[in-house]
Formats: sequence, C-alpha cells, structure tokens
Amino acid sequence: MQSKKFLSLLKNMSYTISSNLISLLISTFVVLIIPKLIGVEEYGYWQIYLFYGSYIVLLHLGWNDGIYLRYGGENYKKLDKRKFYSQFWSFFIFQFIVSLILLLVIHKYMETPNDIFIFTMLSIFLLIVNVRSFLHNILQATNLIKTYSISTILDRLVYVILISILLLTGNRDFKLLIIADLVGKSVSLLYAMYLCRDIVFGKFEDFYFDLIETVENIRVGISLMFANIASSLILGIVRFGIERVWSVAIFGKISLTLSVSNLLMVFVNATSLVIYPMLRRTNTEKLKDLYSLMRTLLIVPLIGVLIMYYPLKYVLSLWLPEYAESLNYMALIFPMILFESKTALLINTYLKTIRKERIILKVNIYTVCVSIIITMISTLILENLTVAMLSIGVLLAFRSIVAELLLSKIIKVNVVSDIYLEIFMSIIFIITSWYIKSIIGIFIYILFYFIYLLIKRKEIMYTYNFIKKLLKV
Repeated sequence: MQSKKFLSLLKNMSYTISSNLISLLISTFVVLIIPKLIGVEEYGYWQIYLFYGSYIVLLHLGWNDGIYLRYGGENYKKLDKRKFYSQFWSFFIFQFIVSLILLLVIHKYMETPNDIFIFTMLSIFLLIVNVRSFLHNILQATNLIKTYSISTILDRLVYVILISILLLTGNRDFKLLIIADLVGKSVSLLYAMYLCRDIVFGKFEDFYFDLIETVENIRVGISLMFANIASSLILGIVRFGIERVWSVAIFGKISLTLSVSNLLMVFVNATSLVIYPMLRRTNTEKLKDLYSLMRTLLIVPLIGVLIMYYPLKYVLSLWLPEYAESLNYMALIFPMILFESKTALLINTYLKTIRKERIILKVNIYTVCVSIIITMISTLILENLTVAMLSIGVLLAFRSIVAELLLSKIIKVNVVSDIYLEIFMSIIFIITSWYIKSIIGIFIYILFYFIYLLIKRKEIMYTYNFIKKLLKV
C-alpha cells in the first residue's frame, strides 16, 4: 500500500516537474530579460505591483483555504456539484464587492498617477486571481495536479508571449507589462472555469446561498489565511522598510536578487501541492517514516544546490551590470532556498495534513514580530542595507527551525542534529561567498559538502535503497 502511494506520488511529481520546468524557464526569462530591457526605475514600479499583489489576494478571508483543507484528498467526481456551484458564485460576488470597494478607496485617497494605476490594476488582479484560486484549490485538493498545472502554465505562456511582443516592438512601459500579466491570468481563469464547468455553469435554479457551508469554509481556512498573511509579512516588512528608506531603483534591484533566489521555489511549491492530497490519504502511523524519507530527499540535494550560487552570480553580473552590486547580496539570502523549501514542502504540508494550521499561524506571528524589530533596527536606526538583507535569511531560518521543532514533537521524529548541520552549512556558505569571493570559496564549500554527505551517508543509502526497491516493484 505504501509503495503504491509512493509511486503515485512520483507519477504526480513527474507531471508537476514537467509543467513547472516550463514555469521555471518563463520565470527565468522574466527575471533576466525584463530588467535587462527596461529601466531600473520602471522595473522598480513593476516589482511594487508584484509586491502588493502578493498581499491583496489574501482578501478572500480564508474561504479558498477552507475548501482546500476541508476537501483535500476527496475525489472530484464525487463532489456535491450543486453545493460547489453555489459556493463559486457566492464567492465571485463577494470578491467583486471587495474589488469595487478597493477601487473606490484608491481613487478617493491616492494622488500619484503611477500609484493610482498600479492599485487600480491590483483591484482587478484581486478579482481574477482569487476567483481562479477558488477553482485551482478544488483541483489541487482532489489531486488533479496535471489539470491544475496546465491551467497555471497557460497563464505564464500567454504572459511571456505578450511581453515578448511588447519588448520586441520597443515598448518599455511598466504599465503595459502589468496589463499583459492581467491578460495572462484572465485567460488562465477562463480555462479553469472550463475545466470546472460542471461547477461553474450550473442551472440558475440550483443556486442557493449556504451560510453554514460558507462560515465553515471561512472558519477552517481563516487560520491558514492569517498564517499566509503573516508568512508574507516576514519578508514583506523588510522589503517595505527598504522601499520606504531607499529609492524605487534600489527596491527594484533588491527585488531582482530575491527573485533569482526564489526561482527554485517554483519546483518546491508545486511539489507540495502533490504531497498534500497523498498525505491526507495516508495512515497517521506512516507519517513519521515518510517524513524522514522526504526530508533526506529534499535537504541533501538542496545543500548541494547552493553551489550554483557561484557561477550564477558571475553570469548574472555580466548579463545585468547595472544590478551587479545588488547581486552581491545573494550570498546573504541564498540559503533561504534551503529553509523556505523545507518549510513549504515538508513542515507546512505536514501541519496542514494533521490539521495543525494554528501552529503555522503562531510561528509566523512570532517571526513577524522579530521581523518588525530587526527591520526597524536595520532600516530606520542603522540604515544598513547589508543587515536588512542578512535578516531575510535569518528570519526564514528562524521560522523553519521553530516550526520543525514543534512538528517533530507531534510526529515524534528527532531532527535536532540535522538542524544543527543545516545551520552550520548555511554559515559556511555565507562566509565563503560573502567574505572570500573567489574560486577558493567554491572549493571550501564543496569540501564541507562532501563532509556533510559522509555524515549523512546512512540516511542517504537508506533512502536510495527504498526508492530503488519501489521502482522495481
């Protein structure tokens, strides 16, 4: 039974990795080409749109998250389509009203033309993305990962085609890039509606407002929503401090550095979508063994992936000389890949599976409080960009470590020695990449990585043999 579930996981992951390879290529294109062709300030405004867009979508009040949590592991064909039809249109009306209120507030209180444009587009962004998210959550919860992936890829494909046309025809206005992004998301929404047409296009007489179902979805999902808000604020507070203290151009440069460091997260986040429905169907007693297995599969390669920083930074500095100075900060934040991946793929997925979303919320709130203190010190008191950037990695490591220690107590696994090793490897990486800055630094880190592999050789061999055995079956 366990082998069947693991093979099912590998099959779904193959769909996800294939589709997200396309997403990764598109994301790489966006990260590398747009800042090359548009001005630093224009890129800064584009990043402001993306920055606030990551928060504005959270105005669904947990409705979407509740559906994802409550119906995770269900069979799509067995869903009550009348109930979901009514929920979909109730949610659409709710988001339309929220979007309209936001639009009115923007035009009443904002004065700068660029700000008015950006936030007007964000009010449209809110409606499109949240309604699409409603449908995407249903597809994810019912393990229709392949179908969900196609819808997501469609968004990015349309977007990259449009911005390619814009850039090739000499259009460098960030406003057109924002419109292209909204068109891509709109096409993806229409496709998602087609995929879930038996939910979206029901009979009018079948519609009913189910207050109990709505309240229950919001009740279940609101903890995860606040956890997501707090999670976004951990980095958001630091970025907001940078935007307030330094220029739009500096904000854009720093955002590019974060975007490059986050490219790998495309794969990690997608994989977590595959794992959640599987874990929901897994016997509680098996969760402990699966955790240790997946932890080794994830962490050992990721610590090795940090080596990619050295050639990546060199190539990017040649390609984007205007951003060369800010790319130095990648040395301080690159280890975030390790801790963010572990949080997204393992820790949060497990906590959602065992319905401990409140732990995610509490840990994120604690980390936000620390983020506020560090940001005030680094940006307002010290006005030190290096300290502000270093704090990003420290905050994400803090969040990951605290959450994993709490989870380990629940599922009864010992991760303390592993955490110490990961902190040690992260410190070695920062020292070799920030202070040494030469080929010697690469070899020092590789040497320590080999020592790490020797220490972890038993776990690595166990994981290898386990997967080999399953593939033979």
